[in-house]
Amino acid sequence: MFDQLPPLQTLRAFEATGRRLSMTRAAEELHLTHGAVSRQIKALEDHLGVQLFRRMTRRIELTDAGISFFSAVTRLLSELAREAESIRRKHDDTRLVVSSGVSFASKWLTSRIHKLMAQCPDFEVHLEVTDAPVDFANGHVDVALRYGTGQYPAAVAERIMNETVSPVCAPLYRDRMGGLRSPGELAKCQLVHEIGMNTTWERWFSMMELPYPKTRGSGYSLGSMSTEAAIRGEGVALGRSVLVAEDLAAGRLVELFPQSKLDVEWGYDLVYRIGNQDHPKVRAFRNWIVDEVREFTRSHAPTALVL
Repeated sequence: MFDQLPPLQTLRAFEATGRRLSMTRAAEELHLTHGAVSRQIKALEDHLGVQLFRRMTRRIELTDAGISFFSAVTRLLSELAREAESIRRKHDDTRLVVSSGVSFASKWLTSRIHKLMAQCPDFEVHLEVTDAPVDFANGHVDVALRYGTGQYPAAVAERIMNETVSPVCAPLYRDRMGGLRSPGELAKCQLVHEIGMNTTWERWFSMMELPYPKTRGSGYSLGSMSTEAAIRGEGVALGRSVLVAEDLAAGRLVELFPQSKLDVEWGYDLVYRIGNQDHPKVRAFRNWIVDEVREFTRSHAPTALVL
């Protein structure tokens, strides 16, 4: 059966040409000449006994047979590439792939990742920043840091930090609003919202036994974005203690009512594949982040070390 397969190089030439609908651009992508790509397409058409492209004066387009074959070739080459990458990564003992949520990476992790590289010089550390769910089954990611409930499919999660929220704003905004010395004065402020959080302004005002003012204010889907909005002076945000710690220390933000903190149901978790707790990569990363969190919590009392 396999002796009936066309040569792989003809499939690569066909996929690139079909995707770009240009032999010239396909040749540039594959670092071949236009003539080489044209010959490979012709060899593939001869092998299959059908025409895959209609060749017109200044353009080409896929025939019906070409459209059907392009769909199959694209799917199979993609699956082959993913499987090859998965196998390569599973047997690469030097590459440590860390996946982190966007806000945690931008406001906490990236400024510290160089310490991991220094502590683990035998590893080539790759940081991938995304809020998408991690599929540990494909072997691509070694460890992940996620903000959530602690429940993740087919994975082990260890809570490394909990979090609180309290009102924060830029010093200039506080001064512009007359000092903001009491929680009730927030009713006259623009309130910055983090969309999707259960720990809302409405809940904070309820905790303070104050009416919710429902003033207009900007809303952002990420905690890092609402933090940056507060730094820009857009209003008062419910600052998440982990994300705003460095900005408070640097004076970019001020905490208006330090004694009025609301606990957040979610927290930061170290997540990895079930059964991988003793893998050298997981163990090295876990040891490092435990030390980093411990140092962080010593310097920034609001967060709680759980791991």
